[in-house]
Amino acid sequence: MRTDPRTDLAALWDSYKNGDDTAARDALILNYSPLVKYVAGRLASSLPQTVDTADLISYGIFGLIDAIEKFDLGRAIKFETYAIARIKGAIIDELRAMDWVPRSVRSRAREIEQAYVVLENRLKRFPSDAEVAEHMGITTKELADILTKLSYTSVVSFEELWVGGDREDGQNALGSIKDDSAEDPVAIFESEEIKTILADAIDRLPEREKTVIALYYYEGLTLKEIGQVLGVTESRVSQLHTKSVLRLRARLHSALAAS
Repeated sequence: MRTDPRTDLAALWDSYKNGDDTAARDALILNYSPLVKYVAGRLASSLPQTVDTADLISYGIFGLIDAIEKFDLGRAIKFETYAIARIKGAIIDELRAMDWVPRSVRSRAREIEQAYVVLENRLKRFPSDAEVAEHMGITTKELADILTKLSYTSVVSFEELWVGGDREDGQNALGSIKDDSAEDPVAIFESEEIKTILADAIDRLPEREKTVIALYYYEGLTLKEIGQVLGVTESRVSQLHTKSVLRLRARLHSALAAS
């Protein structure tokens, strides 16, 4: 007679949480370790090839262990949902600590984001590439080149926005929007207004950018797979992803500043 694996897991959780059984803890780590590979693989697909996926996995393991240790069995949330946020956060924290993104690249990202803020407030819509380039005093080709360089960092930037350094235990993407000006990040998490702003911003994205966001963050496709769906190159998808990230960041920051 086969044992229901869900029962086995329930027994392991009970042994660890109520009996402080380290063997049960180790078994839980082993059982949920595929989550780490999944998260690391998704992040690695949009990072430079110099970033080793094995390193991301090792960073993510610490997030998994932290999730298992802190997970409250009484909370109305699936462990997998909770753990993915912790794993993702651990990887991003380590990448941030490494400071692998050049300052010049960070500066360019801020310039484009600020251009989106100024132009959207002026035009009452998302600006075109030509309008952004004109505002920055550069050509559209130069803007495209900058976006290509930024594409290597856009995933990390987006995750920092959705899973900020002050994230609360168990927060998922929608639940961990960070507002540096807020004394209580949980208040932002619980704010329906913020969720509405972000949902509206996504809905207003140009169609292709909205599709990229939906396929990547909600359907779990890689940038390469999205390229196959849209019939464009992976690098083009990466560029579209970068633009959408910067637009959303600008919209959210602008809305928070005005509130």
